[in-house]
Amino acid sequence: MKKKITVLVLLGAIVGGLIACSNPKEIKEKQYYAEGMYLYQKYCQNCHMENGKGLGELIPPLAQSDYLFNNMSDLACMIKNGKQGKMIVNGKSYDGIMPGYNNLSSIEIAEIITYVTNSWGNKSSTYSIKQVEEDLKKCK
Repeated sequence: MKKKITVLVLLGAIVGGLIACSNPKEIKEKQYYAEGMYLYQKYCQNCHMENGKGLGELIPPLAQSDYLFNNMSDLACMIKNGKQGKMIVNGKSYDGIMPGYNNLSSIEIAEIITYVTNSWGNKSSTYSIKQVEEDLKKCK
């Protein structure tokens, strides 16, 4: 019994040491990703689906989306204010209405963008609150 406790304490110390030695940037990225996943599930997943592939001809995909990465500075405005009108995503035309979520804070928008741009084969960096706030000032 004592040996098991010693092993558990040692294992806990090793894991704790690894977490303590983590790069602050990596910790922030993981935090934004995790929070973004929760927010995506709450606000976005119903239309864009769990796998980010959208809904056929109605809702565009976020997974490996050329539109997503070619319009990064518009994402905060789209999340906050919604989007309507024609858009071309991966060569396909979509013409629907995306609702806005003006109740979301800048950090929540940054977390959603971080999650979406780092899921389903997408690769990007953490999207900062500062960048979201700059983008929101330019909303059309």
